[in-house]
Amino acid sequence: MTSLRQHWPEYVIEAGALASFMVSATLFATLLQHPASPLSSLIPNSALGRVPMGVAMGLTAVAIIYSPFGRRSGAHMNPVVTLTFFRLGKVSAADAIGYVAAQFAGGVFGTVAASLALRGLPADPSVHFIATLPGISGAPIAFIAEAMISFALMLTVLLFSSHDASAPFTGIAAGLLVAIYIVIEAPLSGMSMNPARTFGPALFTHSLDWLWLYISAPLLGMLSAAELFVRIRGFARVRCAKLHHTHGVRCIFRCGHPPSLSESHV
Repeated sequence: MTSLRQHWPEYVIEAGALASFMVSATLFATLLQHPASPLSSLIPNSALGRVPMGVAMGLTAVAIIYSPFGRRSGAHMNPVVTLTFFRLGKVSAADAIGYVAAQFAGGVFGTVAASLALRGLPADPSVHFIATLPGISGAPIAFIAEAMISFALMLTVLLFSSHDASAPFTGIAAGLLVAIYIVIEAPLSGMSMNPARTFGPALFTHSLDWLWLYISAPLLGMLSAAELFVRIRGFARVRCAKLHHTHGVRCIFRCGHPPSLSESHV
């Protein structure tokens, strides 16, 4: 209960961050794919046609990570990211529970908010509530693809954030990977890496049967990346659970960054 009383602002931020990501994703998917949108006829059904969506969501992720709210909570927006940093000893059990619950709530709220704001347009099969489902190659390929992109994302985050020179660019690297994955990997699995991102749309599309894939594959990928990083670099090189650590903004994590006299803990 102590963590809840002291850290609830970060939990609320995590819910709002993922909700914002979901609203953005649904909005851009509707603009680019819905037959009522004049843009849909201009977008080819190919990797090139996924570039606008990839750019939009990559920029959305970067904007959230570097926003004042994202700098406060760490902008995980993903239960698997939180659980991986918990495995690395950077997040307490209570905060991990708070973050994961908030992220799932944010995924649902963002889906509902986007559907209401867009007057039900995301229900059209062309948008399908931006649900993530295995592609025509099937579930095994989707599982492998989700595990691989999750592995690469977490390893990138850990490598960038472990050096003072590259740490400020961690969020940019993560956003760039999101953009690339949407362009290249989306046909295989829908490009999730995030069970909370998948859960909200799955409620509306009655596709919860696939939730196991979008939980287990990202977990396998990110935990494997963490294990590899620790074996090569050691636990001491894991600096912080934030994707962008800024002195002067309170950090609720077991942080390895040097303390700053200006850093607030309220």
